[in-house]
Amino acid sequence: MKIRRVLVSQPAPPKDGKSPFQELAEKNNLIIDFRPFIKVEGVPAKDIRKEKVNLLDFTAVIFTSRTGIDHYFRVAKELRVTIPETMKYFCKTEAIAHYLQKYIVYRKRKIFHGQTRIEDILDLMSKHKDEKFLIPISDTHNDSIPELLKSKKLTYRSAVFYRTVSSDLSDLKDVDYDLLIFYSPSGIKSLFVNFPNFDQKEIRIASFGKQTAQAVRDAGLRLDIEAPLPEAPSMTMAVEQYINNLMKKIVNK
Repeated sequence: MKIRRVLVSQPAPPKDGKSPFQELAEKNNLIIDFRPFIKVEGVPAKDIRKEKVNLLDFTAVIFTSRTGIDHYFRVAKELRVTIPETMKYFCKTEAIAHYLQKYIVYRKRKIFHGQTRIEDILDLMSKHKDEKFLIPISDTHNDSIPELLKSKKLTYRSAVFYRTVSSDLSDLKDVDYDLLIFYSPSGIKSLFVNFPNFDQKEIRIASFGKQTAQAVRDAGLRLDIEAPLPEAPSMTMAVEQYINNLMKKIVNK
């Protein structure tokens, strides 16, 4: 069975740029649709207050994503809290750090960032042992960052500022695609929230990341394409390799 129609469970890339999926579609004569299976909703500030999280009790904030920044400052606005200029910001990457410019005067603040991992700035945080760290997280977080801070004996608190929820996909009616591509366990959960009786049959499923791959298997689904792998570091490369191998089998029949 050939692959012609593909559904990517993410927002569509900008139309003004050449995306890897566009190149994949043109090269292999595919129809690729994009549809986010999940969306992010902010936790109301009143609920955060109920958890006794006072933003001004902390002297430093740790950000692992732009979403975390958005919801930290959203909550501050809803609570009518003015974040002091003395607040220190520790960001997972430089790109995340630069995103702070949306809310603060960048050059006037104490901002630290790593390269690609939170471990990159762990030593920096260790040099600020007297700080009280706040980590705005989602409800689907893992405990790796708190464990790292605990290992360095840093004072911290994590608090859920936003939640990942399933999108309404009812307009899709039937999942009429040859290949579904997922990037998070939440996407797999959304599939069954929207289509409780989903039957994979001949539909191929691709996943990105170990946790997503495990979520596919835990759901009793067949995982046909997995990325990243040494021979396929990106999802589009993994899909193209699968299509090429599929065509070889068809030709050799």
